[in-house]
Amino acid sequence: MSQIGAGQAGFLSAQIRDANQVNTARQARAAKMADMAAIPDTQLPVIVKSSGGRALAASKRIWVLHRNLVVRIGAALFVAFILTIAFQSRGGIYQAAINTGDVLAGRIALVGFGIGEISISGQSMAMESDIVAAIDIDSTTNIFNFDVQAARQRILEVPSISDVSIRKIYPSSLLVKIGEVTPVARWRVDGVTFVIDGAGTQIANANSADQNLPLVIGDGAANDALMIITALENYPRLKDGLVALSRIADRRWDLIYQSGLRIKLPESGVAQALQQLRAAQNSSQLLDRDLAIIDMRVAGLTALRVAKRDEN
Repeated sequence: MSQIGAGQAGFLSAQIRDANQVNTARQARAAKMADMAAIPDTQLPVIVKSSGGRALAASKRIWVLHRNLVVRIGAALFVAFILTIAFQSRGGIYQAAINTGDVLAGRIALVGFGIGEISISGQSMAMESDIVAAIDIDSTTNIFNFDVQAARQRILEVPSISDVSIRKIYPSSLLVKIGEVTPVARWRVDGVTFVIDGAGTQIANANSADQNLPLVIGDGAANDALMIITALENYPRLKDGLVALSRIADRRWDLIYQSGLRIKLPESGVAQALQQLRAAQNSSQLLDRDLAIIDMRVAGLTALRVAKRDEN
């Protein structure tokens, strides 16, 4: 047998040592794998959730921790969006949308849904032309885009109209029913005669159909007309032949009769003066006599002026 030198012996010793370390590492891995294989299913780790669930959980944590900040940021973004829309609405985008809508509405009108007939009933003082103008129909108006409420509000601005109802009759008609203010008198001022309501508001110009309404004349007569008219309702005999109620200096009334007789009523105590006048008429037919003036402006005193007649 040959002898091994010292260098060869050292090299061989190192190889043996490396082989032992490799065997030891293999045995450790084998033991670890054996342990892993022996773990039952019930002891396996919990399944990790998807990244979507993690993102949702993160969002919830942000909302809980920073809710006020998120709300403020969202409000700021919303305001910025509204301002952007408002700015654009001043330019071509908004106008283009309007033009497109008008074109579409016009086409709908052309295919048979344009409002071609308006039936108006119930008006006597209001002019039909004023009502039609308030309805405001044009070439782009059709039965679908016609705004009933807006038209109703415009019609109610006509002074003589107190109520109005509008119905759409498909495919192309409107039914308009008018309710008018109740007139109480005619008011003549500066050569023009108006019909007025109880508040003295001018309803319309008077015409021949209004001749049965009491006539009040003079500045301020409209505002107090209802008071004197109501007072005279209690004295029907005093209304015979009465043609006008004249407001004097916006303080008192004169009663003017067809015969030319003028009765001067006081500024205050009108009811007492009318009672006194009725009593005089019942006892002596005072209003039927040839008088020009009956002056009752002083309480308790009745002054008479005989009418002047031509001797010829």
